[in-house]
Amino acid sequence: MKKFLVPIDFSETSLNAAKYAAGLVKGVADAHLILYHVYSTITLATLSAKDEGSRQKVSEQALEEVKKDLNQSGSLFISCVAEEGTFVENLSEYALSNKIDLIIMGITGSSRIKQVFMGTNTLNVVRNVNCPVMIIPPQASYKGVKNVVFTSDFKDVARTHPFEAIEKILDILKPHLEILNVDEDHYVELSEEYKVEKRSMEDRLGKYNPDYSFLRSYDFLDGISAFVEARDVDAIITLPKKHSFLSQLFKTSHTKALAYHSTIPIIAIPA
Repeated sequence: MKKFLVPIDFSETSLNAAKYAAGLVKGVADAHLILYHVYSTITLATLSAKDEGSRQKVSEQALEEVKKDLNQSGSLFISCVAEEGTFVENLSEYALSNKIDLIIMGITGSSRIKQVFMGTNTLNVVRNVNCPVMIIPPQASYKGVKNVVFTSDFKDVARTHPFEAIEKILDILKPHLEILNVDEDHYVELSEEYKVEKRSMEDRLGKYNPDYSFLRSYDFLDGISAFVEARDVDAIITLPKKHSFLSQLFKTSHTKALAYHSTIPIIAIPA
């Protein structure tokens, strides 16, 4: 069974991510979608056991309403979990103990400041939870994940790339795979070093019949943005510990570099 965890705080952002997740799992055999809410710990001496139980019940009822809205056809296997605690810590423990295959969560902000704040919160999940995280932008709606681009620095590929985790995601989504390297030093011919790394990549991902692209660009985000637009990409796979892609994404003020962010989910896979 494939398990998909969707953190819910009942904001429009998280509800949109839940809708995207529901669309995604419809195409996955034996899928289990888990709506997950963490409510904060209250340490007031006057808080009774009855009050605690009430908070749990209210959270569970609210999740059930979301479940009902997502599963009107009754065809999806959806469960609801509400826990008290700290969001990232609880999420990390739950994902590990329940062998979650993919966390699907939203990110947005009505202002630049809110975008940076939400981006930081999402980065905390990516950094601290040992599970692939699919980040759903606010304007994204599920239309299929047919074409995925995996961004790689092509450095020490065999040792540093978590191929087992990458393969697991590809086996779930079953997309066409593009493998992209953006570097300012690319010319007409690949260097021998890049050719060696490409062979290592092919040894592990060749079974997915990927297309390779080596793009010369002085700006990493600009290069990816142009590629996404030209190739009609549905999602980006990135390795956050290999480069600062996600950090750049949330800190940059370059509108063009962020153009794809309004619609294209990003799948961050831990090393």
